[in-house]
Amino acid sequence: MAIKLSNRSKLIKPSPTLSMTAKAAQMRAEGIDVINFGVGEPDFNTPEYIKTAAHEAIDANFTRYTANPGIIELRKAICDKLQRDNALVYAPKDILVSPGAKASILNVLIAACDVNDQVLMATPYWVSYPYQALLANAESVYVPTREDNGYKIEADVLAQVIKESPCAKVLILNSPNNPTGSVYSRKELEEIAAICVKNDILVISDEIYERLVYDDVEHISIASLGPEIKERTVVINGVSKAYAMTGWRLGYAAGPSHIISAAGRVQGHYTSCVNSITQKACVVALNEEDGTIEAMRKEFWQRRDYIFDTLMKIPHLTCKKPQGAFYVMPNIQWYLQNNNAGIKDAYEFCDLLLEKHHVALVAGGAFGQDGTVRFSYANSMDNITEGVARFAKYLQEIKA
Repeated sequence: MAIKLSNRSKLIKPSPTLSMTAKAAQMRAEGIDVINFGVGEPDFNTPEYIKTAAHEAIDANFTRYTANPGIIELRKAICDKLQRDNALVYAPKDILVSPGAKASILNVLIAACDVNDQVLMATPYWVSYPYQALLANAESVYVPTREDNGYKIEADVLAQVIKESPCAKVLILNSPNNPTGSVYSRKELEEIAAICVKNDILVISDEIYERLVYDDVEHISIASLGPEIKERTVVINGVSKAYAMTGWRLGYAAGPSHIISAAGRVQGHYTSCVNSITQKACVVALNEEDGTIEAMRKEFWQRRDYIFDTLMKIPHLTCKKPQGAFYVMPNIQWYLQNNNAGIKDAYEFCDLLLEKHHVALVAGGAFGQDGTVRFSYANSMDNITEGVARFAKYLQEIKA
């Protein structure tokens, strides 16, 4: 007789982005020329100066457990980075280094939430946020947004949702945003901050795509907008996206020391410290940056321009131009309502697109936004050019 699974585990579904990536990889292994727009990681290699630091750590036998919150030199480097780039002053005791930004968020949620507490998040949301709230015994509450506003939270809507959510405790804010690529302006953040201060809401500010902004857009951390919001904010960041270090698994949380201390106690009982070699390499990544990171950003910028401009030439697609990260999420609702293939939703569309034209996308329903698909342009220009052409061809084929 099989052991009965927990009710919680039955509610957790596989990550749609990882599932699509796995399916695309299997097709490639079978010799099929698949272009994968589903994966959310840079296609660049980790910069050489960071890899050299990792080799040096191994050669120096820096291969044992470290302090649970991270080595002190790394936490100091994070403090220096936050002051230099974000005008935020923290001490090492206010920093918790974790095995990825995903773990950073979950540590904070578990530390902050009790049963029935409510975690607010915009729709669309990053796929893991609702499940992280679930793992923290909290309830997800979705804040509706508008496509013409780039799917960003508006202060008046947030205030109404909080009013209707008696146990609202946390707001997860993601800028630059996955899946939309939107970036919040200073004014938008000031209005959200005022609502959160008034209602004593903890903000988890996911800033993992901070370095990837384009045009004349500036990334602003909501925690930098004054002492009242800073004491109610935990900043989440890491090295995976900007430094092309997804597999190194290092994220960090910075915030009020009592929250960070509690999150550290949580971490101490299930993952403990980040591997020692990654930590040493990240000290160098933050302290000794060369021009590689900026070169990657400029390449992403060129790709953003091409993929957005090309997609917007396709009839009946709508989309707000993304200003950050490496995603674009066009609305394909017209084709779902006017096709000759019997396609009912974006999930079915993506399955058939992969099967017939070997292009992997993630359906917007995975992010809580039906009728859309997400492209990741963390891909070569050759693949982007060919993949968008296949996508456009399929839309033309199914057009009623």
